[in-house]
Amino acid sequence: MRIVLLGAPGSGKGTQAVKLKAELGLAHISTGDLLRAAVKAGTPLGLKAKAVMDAGQLVSNDLVLCMLEERLAQPDVGNGFILDGYPRNLAQCQALEDLLARIGQPLDVAVKLDVPNEVIVGRCEIRYKAEGRADDKPETVRERLRVYAEQTAPVAEHFADLGHLVVIDGVGELDVVFERILGVLRSPRAAIA
Repeated sequence: MRIVLLGAPGSGKGTQAVKLKAELGLAHISTGDLLRAAVKAGTPLGLKAKAVMDAGQLVSNDLVLCMLEERLAQPDVGNGFILDGYPRNLAQCQALEDLLARIGQPLDVAVKLDVPNEVIVGRCEIRYKAEGRADDKPETVRERLRVYAEQTAPVAEHFADLGHLVVIDGVGELDVVFERILGVLRSPRAAIA
């Protein structure tokens, strides 16, 4: 099964992706983790990414896609994957579709965790107080949510137009949300489309 996990920052994508990986035996692929690992390992792509990041710029879609293509070629992806946090815009969406078609691994489903903004702000505020992560400050979270609505939310609409999108209520206990996701993933394909 090949899954794209969508949702606003703080919606629980990463947490649910880890649980899905354990339950379904799928590779969990986070492009942010790929970038950090490539930079740390000093791979050719990592060195290119590091140069861009050191200059204070965003890593290009092409470079991220090359890293993703390398990752999708690894043996643990044979049973499928969960893409967490990618694609983030319509250009990445098209590039991903082209890549998956080229390697013969078409997407099965895009799962969007639907969580109201104020719930997200509250979750992140709790995490900010506990962990002190600067990107969890309420004003920072609100800005990230604004950018998400502007740039990333259209990705969900795109997957809906293709008949791949399933929206899950992301509010509630972690295990309850997890069971909602599993219920959809284990349903017949006709129920997903």
